[in-house]
Amino acid sequence: MTTALSLEEVKSRQQKTWSSGDYGKIAWITVPLADALCEAADLRPGSAVLDVATGTGHVALAAARRFCAATGIDYVPALLQEARARADAERLQVEFREADAEDLPYPDASFDYVLSAIGVMFTADHQRAADELLRVCRSGGVVGLASWTPTGFVGQMLKLVGRHVPPPPGIRPPTSWGAEEGVRELLGSGAGELAFTTASVRQRFPSPEFFADFFLTNYGPTFKASQALTPEGRLAFRDDLIALATASNLAADGTLVNDWEFLVAVATKA
Repeated sequence: MTTALSLEEVKSRQQKTWSSGDYGKIAWITVPLADALCEAADLRPGSAVLDVATGTGHVALAAARRFCAATGIDYVPALLQEARARADAERLQVEFREADAEDLPYPDASFDYVLSAIGVMFTADHQRAADELLRVCRSGGVVGLASWTPTGFVGQMLKLVGRHVPPPPGIRPPTSWGAEEGVRELLGSGAGELAFTTASVRQRFPSPEFFADFFLTNYGPTFKASQALTPEGRLAFRDDLIALATASNLAADGTLVNDWEFLVAVATKA
């Protein structure tokens, strides 16, 4: 029998997940999503921008490169340390702060743009996170999101993780944020005009087997799932990851080339 967990217990587990592996070696994969999100949100120089669940800082750094006053928050200190190092390397002025996406430490209407790329989709309480995005955005400001779609490659990989290590009952899948109806439901009446764009980022790896091992070693969700399995279960999980990658492979030379679909949602706060 599966025991139901509170949202706080789920959040604690998630924080440990994103603190595991070595996300810094994975994060570069999502760099193009940050630029796509900033362009879709139409950032204006001088604007106040908040990057929620910033990770290693992609969106905050992209906003700073557009001469915005950028802030990034995350609840994993190690990721923020990498974000600060990246900002220092580029001589960009970005404030990075340890904080919870479900309890943002800012007054109402503090920012012109509130953005998140592959970030808030992994919160425990989706509705609370969505409400916080809207709360700290000024009236007429923009809330922008980039999220993996349920049917895209990463969405299928996350489903695969759930088949091997089922999530706690009652928890919404992260890819709810990657579907138009999911975003409309989460943002509700707080969002005025909503615009959606589906795009993809092309990824390249030396082989499907390399991809599987790379993610099993470095990516928190697959790393933690593998740890929870028996030795036989780990082998089966690896085989399934290889099969998933092979099924979408666009290359015919033994390497891996595939497209990872994501949804960009841009909402004007009512």
